[in-house]
Amino acid sequence: MSSPVSEIYATALADVAKANNTLEPTCSDLEKLEKTFSDPNVLGLFVNPTVELRKKREVIDLIAESLSLLPHTASFLNVLIDSNRIDLVKEIAKEFEAVYNKMTKTELVVVKSVVKLDSQHLAQVAKHVQRLTGARNVRVRTVIDESLIAGFTIRYGGSGSKLIDMSVKKRLEDITAQVQIEG
Repeated sequence: MSSPVSEIYATALADVAKANNTLEPTCSDLEKLEKTFSDPNVLGLFVNPTVELRKKREVIDLIAESLSLLPHTASFLNVLIDSNRIDLVKEIAKEFEAVYNKMTKTELVVVKSVVKLDSQHLAQVAKHVQRLTGARNVRVRTVIDESLIAGFTIRYGGSGSKLIDMSVKKRLEDITAQVQIEG
C-alpha cells in the first residue's frame, strides 16, 4: 500500500505530464527510475544526510542524461531531493503507474511464465484481456517464474484481483487435491 504522500506526488507529476502531452514518456521515465533506484547504492547516496545537496543534484543530472529523462521528470527528482522525499521514488513510480492507467483507461496485465513469451503470444494475451475487461488499452508486464513448471498465469483487474492460471503447477495442485478428496 502506498502512502498518501506518494499518491500526491504521483498525481502531481501525472497532471504535469498530461498538460505537456507526455504521459507515456513520463511513465517510461518512471519505469527507468524505479529500476535505477532499486540499486541500494543509488538510493543510499540520496538518503545519506552527509552527502551535500549540490552533489545529489549533480548525480541527478547525470542520471537524467544517461536515462534520457524528460526535463520535467528531472525537475521532479530535484523537488523530491529538496523536500527529503527521494526515498519514496520507487513508491511514487508504482503509484504513477496506477494514476496513468486510470487516466488512459489502461488495464495492467502481469503474465508469468517459465520462459520468455514472444511478442505474438503477448499480443494475444493483451487482446483477450481487452475483450474481457473492455479496457481501451492493455499494458503487459512479463515475469519469469520457474516454479510454474510449464504454462503461464495471467493476472489482471484492479489490483491483480483476477487470475487465469494455465500452469502445470496449478494442474498438479488440482489433481493432488482431487486425489485427497477421493482418498
